[in-house]
Amino acid sequence: MPHSRIAVSGSTGLIGAALVRSLRADGHEVVRLVRRPAATGDEVEWDPKRQYVDVAGLAGCDAVVHLAGAGVGDHRWTEAYKREIRDSRVLGTAAVAEAVASLDTPPKVLLSGSAVGYYGDTGDRAVDEGAPPGEGFLPSVCVEWEEATAPAEEAGVRTVHARTGLVVSRRGGAWGRLFPLFKAGLGGRMGNGRQYWSFIALHDHIAALRHILDTETLSGPVNLTGPSPVTNGQVTAAMGRVLRRPTLFTAPAPALKAALGEFAGDVLVSQRVLPGQLLDSGFAFAFPGIDDAIRAALR
Repeated sequence: MPHSRIAVSGSTGLIGAALVRSLRADGHEVVRLVRRPAATGDEVEWDPKRQYVDVAGLAGCDAVVHLAGAGVGDHRWTEAYKREIRDSRVLGTAAVAEAVASLDTPPKVLLSGSAVGYYGDTGDRAVDEGAPPGEGFLPSVCVEWEEATAPAEEAGVRTVHARTGLVVSRRGGAWGRLFPLFKAGLGGRMGNGRQYWSFIALHDHIAALRHILDTETLSGPVNLTGPSPVTNGQVTAAMGRVLRRPTLFTAPAPALKAALGEFAGDVLVSQRVLPGQLLDSGFAFAFPGIDDAIRAALR
């Protein structure tokens, strides 16, 4: 997509900010969806709670990348915050999809965020995009989240659901909280350590998003995970190896449940998710292994 106009929501988050930098570095025009009146020419006002988007600001866009949503691990899961997690994704996505569909000349692609939480607990079983949704709160949110893009799909816009795994970065996300602990020598496995973590280096995640935008044959769900999921115990060993720190501490399941409440169940869940669509479409990972991904984050 040479020198395209691309709209991005969630542009201040870990992934969104990195994507905007990458696109602009290659000469693309990026407009950012912001939750206030637009102050500059590269901003578009929107309000996900009111399901409002300034449609005129999306005119001329070749692609829309929708990444906004409340952080799953930012607060304890009260019923109110679970509604916030759900509504920020479902209502926001519906607003963006309806705005895209209403344009006289809609964009070529809507790349909308989703998560590997869609699959629930897969245990030791490896799954790809053909697997059904799991059971529980996060799988149900992911199903509704993806269904909310229907207006864009019905308008003929190529629509992709980027099911993101655990992004390895020291700048934010779940891994951003792990690095300080392990650097201090306080890191260790969670629960029994046998649960699979489907990780992806931030560099590879941004490259995969760019690959999806450029690859017209990709649509529907696309897993954004590395090709070799590892267990939490293997992650712990790799962090200790790369950072050269002891990993003697453990966080037993009861302690995690006491500290995190219902969210602890999703910390301890095992998700062995493979990037079938990415690999089949020719995407090459720069940092496929866990040690390489951790080293990349440190650079």
